[in-house]
Amino acid sequence: MDLVVTVPHLPRPGETVLGQQLGRYPGGKGANQAVASARLGGQVAMVGRVGADDFGPELVQNLTANGVDASGVEPDNSAATGAALIYVGPDGQNMIAVAPGANARLDAADVGRAAARLRPGDLLVIQLEIPVAAIEKAVSAARHADARVLLNAAPAQRLDPGLLIQVDALVVNEREAAALVVLDGAARALVANERVGRAQDNAASPEAAVEALRAMGPRIAIVTLGPAGSVYCDETGVHRVEPFHVKSIDATGAGDAFVGALAVGLAHRLATQALVRFANAAGAAATTSLGAQAALPRLDDLRRLFGLDLSLSDQ
Repeated sequence: MDLVVTVPHLPRPGETVLGQQLGRYPGGKGANQAVASARLGGQVAMVGRVGADDFGPELVQNLTANGVDASGVEPDNSAATGAALIYVGPDGQNMIAVAPGANARLDAADVGRAAARLRPGDLLVIQLEIPVAAIEKAVSAARHADARVLLNAAPAQRLDPGLLIQVDALVVNEREAAALVVLDGAARALVANERVGRAQDNAASPEAAVEALRAMGPRIAIVTLGPAGSVYCDETGVHRVEPFHVKSIDATGAGDAFVGALAVGLAHRLATQALVRFANAAGAAATTSLGAQAALPRLDDLRRLFGLDLSLSDQ
């Protein structure tokens, strides 16, 4: 559950800022991405955990109301539901602290329930608000089922290179890219690729960072740049995709909208340039109102805002 307060400026260390009214919105990266995909036409099943408190049933009901199959979301009587505390500044930028709660207790049994749903050609969408051990097992299970994998490596942390080589698409923002690219000495020794090393040493630019990320194994690597759009690297090289300009109110759900749209585009096998442009549009649209899931767009919203033919039926 996201607890959101708008503030005149984001607080500095030790500073108390008087904000406006506290808002409560369904959130969580995995749930946001599931709802984002469903609103854009995806057929989505969510697997995860909520706690034994009032937030849990409310979040499950919200998933169902948005067209997500939430039968794989289990209550955990030994933990609280995950929550995020969010400050939002006047320009829409934010600061977020997450208490994972039941998310941190996802285990092999949950992975088994997820794997049982996967079929050849399906797409597993996964992020880092759950234990890395569960992520590794889920990715392995997806590969065994001949399903594809989209990894949003957020919140930022270093990952084993052996995981990244199993990923079809990797999505991070600039800070998360730095966390993956700037490896410590032991991890750097595992990456026996001079091109990766050169890109790591010059990773001040998004283009260098995304090239380094792609060299670590994923078929497509994408770095989102907020209002500056995004860059991606695939087998054709590094490319920048221009942003869609909007009046930003709250950027909280933008990254998850991007990932949800990316999942739908991958399922429809869009070409990479069109895929990332579609995701850029969804991410921009999600910043136009408060809340994460509340602001996630539908196809009609993207047509209305940007005047684009974003129908996926013919792709």
